[in-house]
Amino acid sequence: MGPKRARDEDARETRLRRRVVAPAASVDPTVFASTIGSGKDVRVAYQGVPGAYSEGAALAAYEDCTTVPKSQFDDVYAATEAKEVDRAVLPFENSLGGSIHRNYDLILSHKLHVVGEVYYRVNHCLLALPGQKIEDLKRAQSHPQALAQCEGYLTNLHMVREAVDDTAGAAKAIAENGTKGVAAVASARAAELYGLEVYDSGIQDDKSNVTRFLALSREPIPPTETTQPFKTSIAVSLKEEPGALFKALACFSLRNINMTKIESRPLRTNPVTSAGANQSMQFTYLFYIDLEANMADENMRNAIRHLQETATFLRVLGSYPRDCSSLTGGNSCNS
Repeated sequence: MGPKRARDEDARETRLRRRVVAPAASVDPTVFASTIGSGKDVRVAYQGVPGAYSEGAALAAYEDCTTVPKSQFDDVYAATEAKEVDRAVLPFENSLGGSIHRNYDLILSHKLHVVGEVYYRVNHCLLALPGQKIEDLKRAQSHPQALAQCEGYLTNLHMVREAVDDTAGAAKAIAENGTKGVAAVASARAAELYGLEVYDSGIQDDKSNVTRFLALSREPIPPTETTQPFKTSIAVSLKEEPGALFKALACFSLRNINMTKIESRPLRTNPVTSAGANQSMQFTYLFYIDLEANMADENMRNAIRHLQETATFLRVLGSYPRDCSSLTGGNSCNS
C-alpha cells in the first residue's frame, strides 16, 4: 500500500471514527499543577530506600515532590492505584542491562498510564564509614547489577563483591551497623543521607550508564495539541500470518511516524500456540513499541485505527512529552 492509499484509508477511517483505546497523555504544566498540586503536595512512589537511584529519578521528574519508598515494584503499582500516592516513577530500561522486563509485564496487569519519561545518568560511588583509607576497604556490597557495572574497578582494588537487594540499602546497612572495612556501591545522595564518606566517584567501568524511567498515573489525561515533542507507547499482539509485523509497522512508516523502540515478549495469558501446516508449537508474542508522535495528532490516531485491523490486542500505554534534556540533569515530567 502506497502513501496515496494510506491517505485514502485515513479519510475513510476518519469518517467511520472507530473507537480507539483512550491513552494517558501529558498536558501543559499549568494543567498538571491544578490537577494534583505542586511541590511537596505531589507524592511519588519509587522502588527502594531513600538514596536509591529511583528516588533520584523521581526527584528529577517531579522537582520538590514528596518521595515515598516501596520495597518491590508491585508495591509501587499498588500504592498508586490505591491513591496512596499521585505518581509512580519506575525504571523500564538501562543502556547497559537492557529492559526491566518485570515492569513491562506489570504495566499490562495494572490500570496505570504513562505520563512522562526521564533519562537518568547512573553515577556509582564508593561509600564507607568516615576515617578509613581506601586500601582498608576489603569488601564491596551493592545490587548485583551495580557490582557488575563496576567489576573492573573493584577487581583493581582486590575487593570481594557481595550482592544485596539494592544500592542504597547497602549504604544504609553499613551506616546502621557501623561496619568498617566494607564499602557500598551507591549514589552520592546515599552517602549524604546515611553519613558515609565518598571515597571515589564515577567508578563504573562504562561511563555511558543511563536508565530510562517512566512516570505513571491513575487517570488518563486527554491529549492536548502542543509543539512539544511527544512519544506514544503501545502494546500490541498480531494475527499469526506471514508479514504480520511488517504490515503493523507499515501503519506508521507510511505516515512518516518514527519508531524509537520495539521489543517482543511472550504473551503471558496465551504463551504457546500451534501454527503452520504441521501444527508446530510456537510462542505468541506481545510487542512493545515507542513512537515519536502525539495521540492528539489525527495522523497518529489514524495509524492506530489502521493497526487495529491486524491486531488481536492493542493498548495505548500513554502519550507523553519526550525527555529532550541533557543527561547532566533530568527533565521534569509535565503531568
